[in-house]
Amino acid sequence: MTRTLRALVYGDVDLNLIDGSAVWAQSTVQALSRAGCRTRLVLKAPVETGRLTDPLAGLPGVTVVRPYEEHLVPGQGAHLLSPLQASRLLARLDAEEPCDLLVLRGRRLVKQIAGDGAFDGRIWAYLTDIPQSPAQMTEEARADLARIATACRQLLCQTEELRCFLEAWVPEACGRSVLSPPAVPEPGFPVPDRNGLHDPVRLVYTGKFAPRWNTLPMTRLPALLAERGIRAELHTVGDKIHKDPAHPGFDTAMAEALTTTPEVVHHGGVPREEAMRLAADCDLGLGWRDTSLDASLELSTKVLEFGSLGLPVVLNRTPAHEALLGADYPLFVPGGATLADAADAVRVAVRDTQARQLAAGRCAAAAREYTMEAAAARWRGHLDRAFPAAPAAVTARARPLRVGVAGHDLKFLTRLLDHLRALPGLDVRIDAWPALAQHDAAAGRELAAWADVVVVEWCGPAAIWYSRHKRRGSRLIVRLHRFELDAGYPRQVDIDAVDRVVCVSPYYARATRDRTGWPAAKITTIGNWVDVHQLDRPKAPGARHRLGMIGIAPSRKRLDLGLDVLEALRARDRRWHLSVKSKPPWEYWWIWNKPAEREHYDAILRRMQTSPLLEGAVVFDQFGPDVASWLRRVGHVLSTSDDESFHLAPAEGMASGAVPALLPWPGADEIYDRRWIHETPEAMADAIAGLAEQDDWRAAGAAARQQVREGFSLERVAKDWTELLVSG
Repeated sequence: MTRTLRALVYGDVDLNLIDGSAVWAQSTVQALSRAGCRTRLVLKAPVETGRLTDPLAGLPGVTVVRPYEEHLVPGQGAHLLSPLQASRLLARLDAEEPCDLLVLRGRRLVKQIAGDGAFDGRIWAYLTDIPQSPAQMTEEARADLARIATACRQLLCQTEELRCFLEAWVPEACGRSVLSPPAVPEPGFPVPDRNGLHDPVRLVYTGKFAPRWNTLPMTRLPALLAERGIRAELHTVGDKIHKDPAHPGFDTAMAEALTTTPEVVHHGGVPREEAMRLAADCDLGLGWRDTSLDASLELSTKVLEFGSLGLPVVLNRTPAHEALLGADYPLFVPGGATLADAADAVRVAVRDTQARQLAAGRCAAAAREYTMEAAAARWRGHLDRAFPAAPAAVTARARPLRVGVAGHDLKFLTRLLDHLRALPGLDVRIDAWPALAQHDAAAGRELAAWADVVVVEWCGPAAIWYSRHKRRGSRLIVRLHRFELDAGYPRQVDIDAVDRVVCVSPYYARATRDRTGWPAAKITTIGNWVDVHQLDRPKAPGARHRLGMIGIAPSRKRLDLGLDVLEALRARDRRWHLSVKSKPPWEYWWIWNKPAEREHYDAILRRMQTSPLLEGAVVFDQFGPDVASWLRRVGHVLSTSDDESFHLAPAEGMASGAVPALLPWPGADEIYDRRWIHETPEAMADAIAGLAEQDDWRAAGAAARQQVREGFSLERVAKDWTELLVSG
């Protein structure tokens, strides 16, 4: 990030009340400030307490906008801003001082602003109040999220699990979703040593008081522990008590329990720093919740805050908590997570010093991954990729460089186009052909007359048309993949009008020269891009024994050879499986109309039904853009094709930490390291089986990931394309 970016931040939350959503707003502003952004936080409610806003006042570049006090909205502060009022206010503030990014929290709010359309492409939405299970994901909810995702520049996901769930149900979210986990400030005071326990033992809970957060049963914990011979008191911090129609009378009972229970010390609402100081003087944090929240895809900020203070935490056993703290974490609430179960977990912490110290160490280690500085670094990375710096050759121009992009299928350019559009000094327009040979000639003539540079994707009819309608003084760049050479289109291109032909591999660059006779000086190689940041995700359990293939049609992709590899592996170890992510061949009319293609797939399907080694070992997953989340389950990506121009699948697998395995199709060794290339399916199976140890497999995956970062990262390929666009 080479320029100062301007951020607007608004959450559909009341910052007078301390809970996780209000703390999110404070943390986001702090992280953006550290990341170098000029940030305006807009408040939803009139200021009644500065517990969360006062610490922001002295931060570099931060302004707190108080709409009621500054008379930016009508009224005297008797109500909170509605989503509609917030949308109008944010648009007004943007008109006065345009922002580069609008960071929002709250589904209703984001839906309103996305619908209004004033911030399309600038919204960075943090959504937790969305369906988090298939049963909750109605078609209406999915449609709402699709509209939101389309309007957003980025979707900020708290956890990897939430990101993968969102991408599986909302294809529009793929490629736009990035991680933005909770951030915990570093304690501004010395954390006390924990060599022993207070008498009575001090339990602590901070945050909102709500039925499913088990805050009312918590107040009865000290009495139950006393029956078990443990003196304890509960310290509580917070002032937000939920009124829940499903639990009538909860708010009254909760308020009474906080003020009248002898063993409860209620500190009320205090600034976050003071809340942490109070918690640090306790012995054991409580993160125990109702079991209905066990399937939540969110991460508890409380666990991280307590961990940063060296506190062990009692909490439910969930997949997310096991991933964070380990399956053998000693203070998970056992059984059905009743009050008695929670008391049992507390008793373990009190009676077993070793278990308590192990738990404290695990919580502290987890918290170190979620510091405020880590959040700032994460934001810097997101912003650097969203707002790349332009080369001097672009910024030195008197006016923006006009770049036109034309073609019938731009799927291999999507993120590259996002990058080019984000570059200061470039103006990008698209001439999207409805089909390979269908075109609006008037739109094409308009683009050709406007553009300084035209990039045509695929050396097909579009390349032919633009080579015959090139404007004098402009430049024409054509990208050639593979099929075009066999189809004969290059012979119809006026090569004299083409300034550069870009091939995706050295092998096809040579083949293009040999088969067309075009001047070698006009032909260059730029590989396909790989979004290494999107694909770099933690592997799911069991990934080491799962092979993956992406795309199995037409028959030259050779699924049959992939099955050879699988059979050879399963003859040694039945844990091996193959996942295939692809459209079935019968969905491609141009493939399924060929008898030889049908015979090929008929034989494969019969083989899978009759081979004892393949029974139940092959899974066909739905075709779609959620490749990054799918690859979490894959440990080895196969490329068994007869021929490829580049084959993106192994590179995407490498970026995910999967180990690639390729057969020696022509030109493979000029794209991929020979370490990953094997002469036969049997040799491929031997190499895969040779990575029998988890550490060996992880080391090979790390080496593969590093290679693809160095060779084909989006940043590297985008730099090569930018230089090509501005040269000459």
